[in-house]
Amino acid sequence: MLITCSWRARHLSGALGRPPTPTPTPAEENAPTPLTRREQEVVALLALGLTNKEIAAKLVISPRSAGTRVANLLGKLGFTSRTQIATWAVEHRPPNRQGPDRHR
Repeated sequence: MLITCSWRARHLSGALGRPPTPTPTPAEENAPTPLTRREQEVVALLALGLTNKEIAAKLVISPRSAGTRVANLLGKLGFTSRTQIATWAVEHRPPNRQGPDRHR
């Protein structure tokens, strides 16, 4: 008999007098992990079409580190190309903030 970890955790926590741990919904399981500030910077530069070498120069890191960051973003977001990251960045861009200096 196959018993999942979430089932076991729910029933063990109930036996210990603790409220059961909520089971994540499919949307929560598939939701990407929030990006770090540095990852957001890399995504923004990818959206501009920069190469790893150009990203490295902007962030003052080595080109290999830039490539590693891009590779990690591909895995974290579940994508296979830089173009997908750039498209995602445009779709998830926060709305323009009109501050007091931008009314002109």
